[in-house]
Parts: sequence; structure tokens; C-alpha cells
Amino acid sequence: MNTLTNNYNPDVLSCLANLSNDEVFTPPAIVNKMLDMLPAELWSNKEAKFLDPVSKTGVFLREIAKRLMAGLADEMPDVQQRANHIFKNQLYGIAITELTSMLSRRSLYCSKHANSQYSVCTEFDNNQGNIIFNPTNHEWQSGRCRFCGASESVYSRGDEMETHAYQFIHTLNPNEIFNMKFDVIIGNPPYQLSDGSGASTDAAIPMYNKFINQAIALNPNYLTMIVPSKWMVGGRGLQQFREQMISDKRIRILCDFEDSNECFPGLHIDGGVCYFLWDKNYNGNVKYVYNPINGLPITTIRPLKNPYSNIVIRDYRRQSIIEKVTKGKSLSEIVSPRKPFNVNTDLFNAPNRYPELDLKNVESEGYVKIWGVKGLKGGAKRLAGFVKRNSISKNQEWISKYKLFISKAYSSDAITPPKLIEAGPDEICTETFLVIGPFENKENQQNCLQYTETNFFKILLYWGRGTMQVSQEVFRFVPIQDFSKPWTDEELYAKYGLTDEEIKFIESMIRPME
Repeated sequence: MNTLTNNYNPDVLSCLANLSNDEVFTPPAIVNKMLDMLPAELWSNKEAKFLDPVSKTGVFLREIAKRLMAGLADEMPDVQQRANHIFKNQLYGIAITELTSMLSRRSLYCSKHANSQYSVCTEFDNNQGNIIFNPTNHEWQSGRCRFCGASESVYSRGDEMETHAYQFIHTLNPNEIFNMKFDVIIGNPPYQLSDGSGASTDAAIPMYNKFINQAIALNPNYLTMIVPSKWMVGGRGLQQFREQMISDKRIRILCDFEDSNECFPGLHIDGGVCYFLWDKNYNGNVKYVYNPINGLPITTIRPLKNPYSNIVIRDYRRQSIIEKVTKGKSLSEIVSPRKPFNVNTDLFNAPNRYPELDLKNVESEGYVKIWGVKGLKGGAKRLAGFVKRNSISKNQEWISKYKLFISKAYSSDAITPPKLIEAGPDEICTETFLVIGPFENKENQQNCLQYTETNFFKILLYWGRGTMQVSQEVFRFVPIQDFSKPWTDEELYAKYGLTDEEIKFIESMIRPME
């Protein structure tokens, strides 16, 4: 029974490698920081019930068991009686695969079978105990799963492959899984599901929001999960979820890490990660603990919602600056949505898919220059070719004007964007870029280009992003200027009345190599 009361060093669960960005194992140290947010009296409450609806290693349930073993020692001095009560009546898990169900039981019961002779609980009469795994199927409607949005063409598989149909979110009645009321729901849900396009992780289908919504639907007293911070500023299809979260007054604590390595060593998660405490009976501001890259934690008590945008301003030091610069029009008014000329990003990798464009390497009459990339991800290189002018079906009126092309995706940690392309008349781009403009003349184009090279512009664009993706919306904090003249940082700081402290803060964030 020492397995329940002693700390191990090293802890095998702190050494497991992550399988992927959708199945991330949680280090025990982070689990305990999450548990520290819960009321201490829970650990001496023999009636409290805990659910991990996405059990992978069993670490959440194991660390809860340790606390309950200590907290109930006076009330239940017999160790075996105490263990039996805790494991049989207080701890529950839903594994995400058959393998993780066995791993979770091994962590919690010290046996992959809950009723084996090696199990530390002697009262189970079945193999699974309270950590269950029931294979679940997607329910297809018009080529998509109606519960999680998975693609039928990708995830309609045989038994030999994992379908990633998670039981907890593939039901309209999650309360029927265990048929009981839980005091605490806690876990680290799958983060995303590939849509089969082969595109970046930002194009994958988010999953964690569905687990949070399902957990809230169960109406526990407390909910705590660790998930990507991407929801705060962007993410595919997360607008409604973000609005729901920033308006929810029941979020008591939010710990936000700009660098995911602080929680998951060796794993990069774009935009960082966060964990939170949702308290059913709380109604107030959030204790927000922001952990910047290479900086000390900053704690504030404030609402998540702000009057300047529909995203979370993660670092409160930005707020006074944003308030000053967002009183007029935004540069987003002259930034295109994605796919500005309706030409796909893979034109140069797969020109045969687009015979109507007739991509050429040399200029010909009736053709326009097109900028794109060739290669995949880190190996992609910019290049230009030529396509039929009359094959361009969108924004034809822009073709004859001056424009700037900005990459639609680059490192979320980069404050300075990749070099913009100065595009003249008869130049267009694939969806690899967004268009800033168009401009009536080269002078206006060059003045706007100079504006994008200021620290003022760079930092406001960076604050509007938070993920790899650059969209029209991420320019939300960047004010538009009169581009009949050039602009310098000094002029911009003066125009918006920034204080010496605010200027120093901006300049401190621009890294020397940029």
C-alpha cells in the first residue's frame, strides 16, 4: 500500500513521450498545480467524486488518490478500507483508447486489470473498474461526424486503425455514462483532429472546446482542464467558443503560458497552453496568471472580456496602448480575406490541378505575374510564375494597382513578419499571401511598406495574432494611416500619445535579431 502514500523519484509518468499534438501526456508536476487550484477541503471529503473524461496515463486520478489517501486518513485509519472506498466510490475515468485504459489502470490500481490479485483495490468485480473504455463510432452526416466534425473520408476506418471517436463527446447524454453527479471534472483533452488536408495544425479541427462544453453540460462543482491558449485569439471555428469563455463569470483562475515548454517540456504548441478553474458557484473577475516567454509571471484580477476586441488581451501591459490606438479605423479595412485572387496555395506544387490557369515560367501576352511558394512547410520557397489574366475570377480590379503581399502564416513567436512583397500592376498572389491595399500609386504603397517596418506596426500585429495564422482580423489593433506621407516610430508614438513607459515596453519586445 506504500504505492498510495509515497512519492516516487523518478516518476515514470513524467518521462513518457507525447504521441502527438492531439494526445499530449500531462507531467505530474502540472497536474498538481491544477489540483492546487481546487478547495483544500475536497481532499477530506469522502463523498466527493472526480472524473477524468479523457484519461491517458491515469496521472490525474493517481494524484487525486494520493491527496484523498492523506486527507481521509483520520476518518478512515485502515489503509485498505480507505483505498477501497476512494477507488470504488470517488475516482472515475473514461480512457481515450484501449491502450490508455490499461495504462491508466496500471497507474491508479497498480494493475491493468482492476480486479486482479495485484490491484490495490480489492472490491472490483470486473476488469475495467471505474476506468472504462467503450469503443465508439462516429455518426456521419453529409460526410462529417455530427458530434466532432471528423471527415468521413478520413476517419471511416476498419478496426485495425484508431478512429478518434471519443466516447465523452460522442453522445447527447454524457450523464448516462456513469449516471452520477461529479464534484470535479479534470483532464487534458485531445487538442485537435486532422481534417485530412495535410495543411498546418491551424487548419486541423479543434477538439478541446468540445470536451470543455460537454463537461460544463454535466454541471460539476468544479472543472479544470489544460488546453492550447489558441482559443483566446483565434483558431479554426472557435469564435463562438471564445465568446462563451470570455463571457463566463464562473472562470475563477486562468494560468496562461506563452511557451508550451513550461508545461510540456520538448513540445511546441502554437500559441502556448493554459489551464483554468471553472467554479459553478463563482461569479466575478478572473485571477489571470500570464507567463510570458523569458519573463516572470504577471498576475492580475480582471475580466477576460475587453471593449476593444473579441479576443483576450493576454498581457495586461498591452491594454493601455491598445486602448489608445483602437479609437479610429483599423488597417484590416484594406487587408484582404484569405485567397484574395481565388488561387489555391498549392498551385506551384500541383499545377496540373489547375489547367485553366496555365501556369508558365516565362511571361507571355495576356498573362499576369503570380507569387506563391513551392515545397512543403519548412522547405517551402517563394517564387513567381505567370497565369492567364482572364482566368482570375476574384478582385480583377486590383490587378492593375499597386499592392503589398504579406504571408498568411509564420511563426507565432516572430514579432517581425517575413519580408513583404512589393507588387506592382499585373501582379497577383496565391492564397499563401494576403493583400494589403490596393494603392493608386507607388508612393502610397511605399509609405505603407515603411509603416509595416516600424516597431509600432510590428508589435500591434503581433498582439493581434497569437498563432501562426495571419488573417484580416489579426490587424484589429493596427490603426490605418494617411499613406500620402511616410511614418516613423517617433511620429506614431507622438500621434497616439504613448507614454515613455509604454514606448519602452514596445521597444523591449522587439528582439535584437529582428
